Amino acid sequence: MVKRSLQASLTGIQQAKRAFALKGWTQDNLAVEVNLKTRQPIWRFFSGRPVERHTFIEICLVLELNWREIANNPPAEFLELEEYSKPSVLDIDALVQQVRSQRFDKIQDQCGILQLLDISRPVAINDIYIDVNILEEIVSQQWLEIADIQNLNREEFDHFGLGEVSLKQIPGMRAVETYPKLRVLGKPGVGKTTFLQHLAIQCNQGAFAASQVPIFIALRNFAEESKVSNEFSLLNYIRQEFLISGISDPSIIETLLSAGRVLLLLDGMDEVLNQQSNAVLSEIRRFSDKYHKNQLVATCRTAAQKLRFRGFTDVEIAPFTSQQIIAFAQKWFVAFTKTNIQDGQAQSVQFIQKLDLDENWQFRQLVVTPLFLHLACWVFHGQEKFPTKRTDFYKQGLDLLLGKWDEARGIERDDIYRGFLLPQKLKLLSQIAAVTFEQGQYFFEQRIVEQYIGEYIQNLTNVPMDAEELQIESEAALKAIEAQHGLLAERARGIFSFSYLAFQEYFTARKIVASHNLQALEQALGGLVGHITDPHWREIFLLTATMLRSADGLVQLMKQQIDALVAQDPYLQEFLTWASQKSRTIPSQSKDATVRAFYLALSRTPNIASHFALASSLDQGMFLDAALNNLLLECAIEGSQDFAHIHACGDALSNILGIVLDVGLYKSLQQLSDQLPNSRQSQERFGLWWQTNYSAWAEQLKMTVINYRNINHQWQFSLEQQQVLQRYYDANQLLLDCLHSNCEVTAAIRQEIEATLLLPQKELEDREWQ
Repeated sequence: MVKRSLQASLTGIQQAKRAFALKGWTQDNLAVEVNLKTRQPIWRFFSGRPVERHTFIEICLVLELNWREIANNPPAEFLELEEYSKPSVLDIDALVQQVRSQRFDKIQDQCGILQLLDISRPVAINDIYIDVNILEEIVSQQWLEIADIQNLNREEFDHFGLGEVSLKQIPGMRAVETYPKLRVLGKPGVGKTTFLQHLAIQCNQGAFAASQVPIFIALRNFAEESKVSNEFSLLNYIRQEFLISGISDPSIIETLLSAGRVLLLLDGMDEVLNQQSNAVLSEIRRFSDKYHKNQLVATCRTAAQKLRFRGFTDVEIAPFTSQQIIAFAQKWFVAFTKTNIQDGQAQSVQFIQKLDLDENWQFRQLVVTPLFLHLACWVFHGQEKFPTKRTDFYKQGLDLLLGKWDEARGIERDDIYRGFLLPQKLKLLSQIAAVTFEQGQYFFEQRIVEQYIGEYIQNLTNVPMDAEELQIESEAALKAIEAQHGLLAERARGIFSFSYLAFQEYFTARKIVASHNLQALEQALGGLVGHITDPHWREIFLLTATMLRSADGLVQLMKQQIDALVAQDPYLQEFLTWASQKSRTIPSQSKDATVRAFYLALSRTPNIASHFALASSLDQGMFLDAALNNLLLECAIEGSQDFAHIHACGDALSNILGIVLDVGLYKSLQQLSDQLPNSRQSQERFGLWWQTNYSAWAEQLKMTVINYRNINHQWQFSLEQQQVLQRYYDANQLLLDCLHSNCEVTAAIRQEIEATLLLPQKELEDREWQ
């Protein structure tokens, strides 16, 4: 039987004392380094008394001594330990393979399956995992001035700070192969844990680091068990893991660690409670320094990184690219479609096609992380479409970030908020969003957002706090919002924003809707419609409309504000009057507002016509007017002297004659067609016709169209009037989009608004008296 204790020889004690003196430690310090509860074994060691053999060996390793030279006549039974301590290459390779074999099933069970949110059955990691990309520069550590980024447009905002624009990306596996000690950072839901589990499985199956033994440790579990035993020792924790796999000899792990044959994967530095974090981080640092030959990969939320570890390289997981989104969707739908693989592949194609539609661009901004992409796939899987109310999807995403995601994984976070309940957190975030959005701030300095938080805390508690205490509370709350929920993100040093512009817009709309009484709501809605011509507020209008129990008041206020844009300009009123009168001459199946929209667009430049989508279909009269208008535009261009161009105009005129029903118009257009030169005439005769007849012919065509169809009037708008008209058009389109956004509007009000779109002021007033 192997003797369980060792004691130091006289010369060994002297040698150990010299090494101990060089360290400059006390016996208590040494006890901590060896993970002992008391210093008694240290005293026994230096007194030459028997010490438990593993403790004896550990003390020697910490003092950087060869335990065999310190021990007093180690017995022959220690030959096996001697082999483990300094094995040959063949022996260590055999030991690694033996341990890998014994640990194989445990690693597969621990890391090989995923339990996705709201999915009732587990899925194999290889069936869903997509290789991640890594940013070698931490985005939030950039030094930038807020003026450099404040004017980013919407798309640039959502990409900024996500590494998509300018930062170099490398595959995740390459980063692990490049850096022996790696800390992988990332925002909530980017796949940090899944990446670590993937590494464990790849190593376990021999596809990566086949000469190492993978060990996966969830640090929150390590912290909880260490708290019970009051001993924060990774070595002892690993020994217990090995016991589960039937490896009872504790010296085996020492042998593997001493030879650098362990791939240690430490998941969730941010998931350890504050009161245990210092002990856990100190143990990781000590373990890493002591067993420096081994490869270590740890994960942590970007905002929760507290300190740098010596020898570790920090990297950050990049958001999904479009190719990764497609690959994930293909795997997801194949894995969870209950019929067959072909149906899953077909649904993934449908998912990507609908995701790429213009109407779903907000979803595209969010699904760059596996968490939100899974949520989008799950919602689409059930409905075969994206939600009509985006607010429902946003609420589900916010529920995840505000607690459901941690709750589903059994993770407890420190509640740094001063007694905040979930409704109070939502109210705080809504307050920050509304104030910053109102001021046109997508990005804000840390001190500014801390002031907003401080004001909210002060109003919430009603307990006087001195400035320093309030500052500490505000800073802690900001860090908690960033680290725990990922809703606010540090985009550069000292510069924050909401993690997605969609969330800032959602919370801003929520602040409006959550007004505490009717008077406050009316005031908030009145403030909102003041921004009706500001394109930055478009999404706020749409979200507010769908979040209100009744959107009647909002759409009525919008209609009043829109009509007021052009009410005081007589020339613009004349323009609207013409469009209204013209629309009444067209027998049409379309709504009156649609016909008015068509003629307003037809009389303006093609650019405005293309941007104004109220006119969505053409009846015969509208089609004829569009064709005549295009003909007049063609005849008016400078290249008309070209014979081929005039011939093309003649062909267009002939085609138009085929749809003209009015006899007088038909006769006039036919006469104009007959006046065009024959295609068989010489270039010389054509030139003579053009010089003598073309101008009169084109003018006659124009007057014919005006007289018979009442279009192609030469409206002379000033630059300011053109801008007002464009804002008027865009605001009407926004109002129509709100009505079509699945909001709650009573039928009578909806019909009245749709019937009075684009009417001049006099007709609006006449309707009021009817």
